[in-house]
This record gives sequence, structure tokens and C-alpha cells, in this order.
Amino acid sequence: MKNVGINGYGTIGKRVADAVACQDDMQIVGVTKRTPNFEAQMAVDKGFPLYISAPDREDLFEEAGIKVTGTIDDLYDKVDVMVDCTPGGIGAKNKEVYAEKGIKGIFQGGEKHEQIGQSFNSFANYHDNWGADFSRVVSCNTTGLCRTLKPIDDLCGIKKVRAVMVRRGADPGQVKSGPINAIVPNPPTVPSHHGPDVQTVMYDLNITTMALLVPTTLMHQHNLMVELENTPSLDEVIEKLESTPRVVLVEANKGLGSTAEIMECARDLGRPRSDLNEIAVWKESLNIKDGELFYMQAIHQESDVVPENVDCIRAMLEMEEDPAKSIEKTNKNMEIM
Repeated sequence: MKNVGINGYGTIGKRVADAVACQDDMQIVGVTKRTPNFEAQMAVDKGFPLYISAPDREDLFEEAGIKVTGTIDDLYDKVDVMVDCTPGGIGAKNKEVYAEKGIKGIFQGGEKHEQIGQSFNSFANYHDNWGADFSRVVSCNTTGLCRTLKPIDDLCGIKKVRAVMVRRGADPGQVKSGPINAIVPNPPTVPSHHGPDVQTVMYDLNITTMALLVPTTLMHQHNLMVELENTPSLDEVIEKLESTPRVVLVEANKGLGSTAEIMECARDLGRPRSDLNEIAVWKESLNIKDGELFYMQAIHQESDVVPENVDCIRAMLEMEEDPAKSIEKTNKNMEIM
């Protein structure tokens, strides 16, 4: 049983904590919070030992009546790996502390690949992270792209990818982000950073991306144009995607024609926090024309990277050498497809 700490019990951190807690080969030995808010109280209510990430704020937790186990300095000695879910840019600074303490660290997509030195995707480069000291689970958008591009590449080879990402303006719980009434090129320069991020795990993929921000909080949406090395039948592509873990084909003509309807389906499935860890590909959008595959997909930005964090723990701690077995185990314990 491996001991896992979560530094930053927020949008991603609390989901990773729950995902780790339902595995039978790892356990949560502590989570950290900087602010004594409802998430801190919920961590305590769930039985997760709570540690303060900023020791000088201990009085604030006491005033709020939130029981803490100690400070983050007390947690370092208890973990085999720290999953860092702090805001983007903070993790790279924390890496220096983890190195000093002699503990392994997993970071999120908000950190730069160059600062961490290694990136991770369960399907693309699991073995390259075997025994690594530090790695970064790529962003929600990059995870979504890899989830469907890797099986397509395995099926028939890819010459070139062009993708347009329509990104949510904020997560549902954010109140200070936008846009409210605009479509914003994000960034206005082309290509966007998403292509190079994919190449941190799918090293030789020829991919160019651009992105937009729109006034929604539910999901990201991707539009992909994929030039193929060899042209399979459309049925072969559908069969490949349907057999790929963490990918689900949805049909607009069955009432799943929008991101809102997909998230409503996740609620009806009884998923914790209404999460959809899988990448939803619109079946009707799949089409092959002149050796080029076209399709559209939706990404739940709060949850698709969560199972990847669990697999990354297994790779870095050398717990399961076969990525397919880790993926299967993670999925079974999280009850995802």
C-alpha cells in the first residue's frame, strides 16, 4: 500500500483524492489547504487528514473550527509521492521542496513541461515515466486530444493533425473569470500551445492547434481534422474508439447533441460531482474524406485528468508495469468506462 499526499485540495485535488481513496493499492495520508473554506471542512468530514500548506495561517483554521492534523512540513515524512494540485506556477516552486525532502512529485498541466522535465499520459508514454522522480500530467485539453489521437495513430498512422479547441471561459465554481458575452481567440496567435503540449507525450505527432474562449462553464469542445497514413473504413475507426478505455461515443440524435446534455447524462449516471472522466466523441461527426478523418469531441475539464493521476502514481512508484492493467484497475475502482 503506497502513501499519497495531495497538495492543494481544490477542483482537481479533491477529485484525485477520491480517486486514490477508492484504489486498493494506495491510500491518502493527507491533503493540504491554504484557506479554511468548505473544501477544507469536507476533507475532514471525509476522513482525510488535513494539513495547512501555509503554517502561518494556523490561527485561521482554529478560528473556523476546522480540525487540522498539522502543517505540510509534517506531511512530507508520510508520503511516497505528493500529487501537487496547487494553482499553475506554484507547483514548479514546490518541486524544489520535494527534491529537498527526497519525495516524488506529480504535477498538473498548469505547470510548464520544461520546468518539471517530464510529462505523462496513460496511453501515450506510461513506460517513460517508470520510476521517475517528477512528472506532469498533461492538461485537460491535451489529455482529451491524446485519448482519441493515440488509438487512431495505432490503427492507421497519422500524417498531420489540425485541431480547433473551443474552451470554456471558467470552471462552474469560478466567479471572477470570463468572458461573459464574447468569443475570445485564446491566444489570438496561431498555433496555440496545445499542439506542443501534446508533443510532450506523443513525441513525433505533427499537430497544429488554435483555440477560442466562449461563455460556458460546462466543458471544452474540440474539432479535429486528421490526415491519415492509411485509410481505414469508418466502421474500423468507430470500432477502435468504442473499444478504447475512457472514450465514449455519444449520439446527438439520442438527445446528446450538446455539452449541456452530455453533462446532464453524467448527472443521471449518478457520477460523483456529475463528473465525466471519459472523452465524449459525437458519433455523427466521424467522417473520412480523401484520406482525412473529421470528428468532434467534448472534454469535462474538471475530471478527465483524474484517472491519469492514478496511473501516473503507479508508473512512478513502479507498482504496475503494464499500462493497460493500470488503466483497467483505475477504471474499475472509479466505475468509469
